[in-house]
Amino acid sequence: MDSLTVYSAPWCGHCHRLKAELTRAAIPFTEVDIDHTPGAIERVTEIGGGSWLIPTVVMPDGTGLVNPSLKEIRERLRPADGETPATP
Repeated sequence: MDSLTVYSAPWCGHCHRLKAELTRAAIPFTEVDIDHTPGAIERVTEIGGGSWLIPTVVMPDGTGLVNPSLKEIRERLRPADGETPATP
């Protein structure tokens, strides 16, 4: 499985929560700090339909989720019937 991309910031409590949950669930992710990555805020705004909220997650298939729960991420990672599971 390709990893998720989590757009976040050091000052964001929701971001800390989600990253900790992903780590405990052994779901790999790449973090993008929106405060220090050129173009990150624009990408988050694009995914969010004009507003920027974090955490914003880009799934391995390229789709985005804004401030998702761990449950939402797991459901999106769940394979379609007949496919091999992507995560533990």
